[in-house]
Amino acid sequence: MIWHCQAFDALKPRALYDLLRLRTEVFVMEQNCVFQDMDGADPACHHLLGERGGVLLAYARLVPAGLKFAEASIGRVVSDPSTRGTGMGHALMREAVRQLHALWGEQPIRIGAQAHLQGFYRQHGFETEGPPYDEDGIPHVEMLRR
Repeated sequence: MIWHCQAFDALKPRALYDLLRLRTEVFVMEQNCVFQDMDGADPACHHLLGERGGVLLAYARLVPAGLKFAEASIGRVVSDPSTRGTGMGHALMREAVRQLHALWGEQPIRIGAQAHLQGFYRQHGFETEGPPYDEDGIPHVEMLRR
């Protein structure tokens, strides 16, 4: 797996297309959720892309502190459906935490996680904070990695 972490303005058109295609495939089509994926935050974020053989297989958006939460955040965490069960999601989260700390220093990270994925995120040091809430028809919880 080759990882690339880039500011929005450094993304080449093909990389931008691929990440938006993957986000749409999973978050809109697979999860049958109509929502505003392009929410205006992407230009202020860094984008972590995991590729093998020139094919995008994993992606996460690294969000600076103060944009979505008071803390820095990792969002739009997604892996290609063909990689499910291979550990790709765990590799993506390890790299996302590493890259976020490399960009902005060691600090707490807050996420808005789909509630059914709390166990997955706990394996990466995140703990649930606060009650569940609805986001675009999907139960979510805030989680913090101190």
